[in-house]
Amino acid sequence: MATEKVFPMTQAGKEKLEQELEHLKTVKRKDVVERIKIARSFGDLSENSEYDSAKEEQAFVEGRITTLENMIRNAKIIEEDEASGDTVTLGRSVTFVELPDGEEESYTIVGSAEADPFEGKISNDSPIAKSLMGKRVGDEVTVQTPGGDMSVRITSIK
Repeated sequence: MATEKVFPMTQAGKEKLEQELEHLKTVKRKDVVERIKIARSFGDLSENSEYDSAKEEQAFVEGRITTLENMIRNAKIIEEDEASGDTVTLGRSVTFVELPDGEEESYTIVGSAEADPFEGKISNDSPIAKSLMGKRVGDEVTVQTPGGDMSVRITSIK
């Protein structure tokens, strides 16, 4: 039997997934069932685009519920004391300066389940995070990105 994938995440990340799951089960699922019921009332289902759309949405919602349940069941909470304060690890925020132009960027390294680049949370599987893991303040690191190599210097870790 295959072992299931572990999803490292913060406690806040797990709670966010639990809230999304609850919303899908209690609100979204009922909305989709209602849309299907209304679409059925239109008659012939073979040419009913509203029915097809509602069934597609139902499949998406049910798939997302299954995915979230799996992620929550296999979550590994990242504890603060597990991470050394002076090293880039999962759950830490890292600030670095791009070399040589000095453009500063900050990210929190999280598990793939809670990654959200727009909120400054990058997956530990991303090229940037992989390059920074285990490094310390002052270290210069070469990050391999799809757009080419980028050199950075770590300025702080929180």
